[in-house]
Amino acid sequence: MAFGFAPPPPADSGPRIGRLLEPAEWTAAGIPLLRNPREVITGLHTRHRPAPSTAVVAVLDHEERVTASASFARRATAPDGWELRNELLTQLRLVIPHDLRRRTPVRTAVLLYCRAGEAHWTEEDGAWMWGLRDACTLHGLRCGAYITLTTSGWRILGEGRSGRRPRSPVHRTARLTSGGGAPEAHRHTAAR
Repeated sequence: MAFGFAPPPPADSGPRIGRLLEPAEWTAAGIPLLRNPREVITGLHTRHRPAPSTAVVAVLDHEERVTASASFARRATAPDGWELRNELLTQLRLVIPHDLRRRTPVRTAVLLYCRAGEAHWTEEDGAWMWGLRDACTLHGLRCGAYITLTTSGWRILGEGRSGRRPRSPVHRTARLTSGGGAPEAHRHTAAR
């Protein structure tokens, strides 16, 4: 007799229906606008120096000051909002305690994702949006902006605001560890 546990999906199954958000769904969710996006984005870029396929999750206080942030490299798997949500939760738990005891969220989480390609919305972005929204709910945070960083600059999806600097580096070679020459996982955590 099974108790609701389903076998894991095949590795090549791609994003699941319902585990990604379309831009219209994101906009309709009423995500709060950043008052000064350039300052937040420049600060996160300076602190973490993200390379392509690097995500930076940050928690902002009520005055939009970064109280905690973490960056991590995304694994090269098909984008799945469920897995991205779990990774975001892991990073949030490492840098800041949850706010689940509060009646309403007082802090906001934002996500900056550095990626290759054009600045327009992709299914991968939709999976990140789903993951961010769900991770915020489970950590007691208000869901904030989802920002992409590409070679053409930054863009806040669902808002249409963008800028040319900072931008994603065109190509960055993998650093090698001193042990066996395997690519080093780029992970950085910061808190104020």
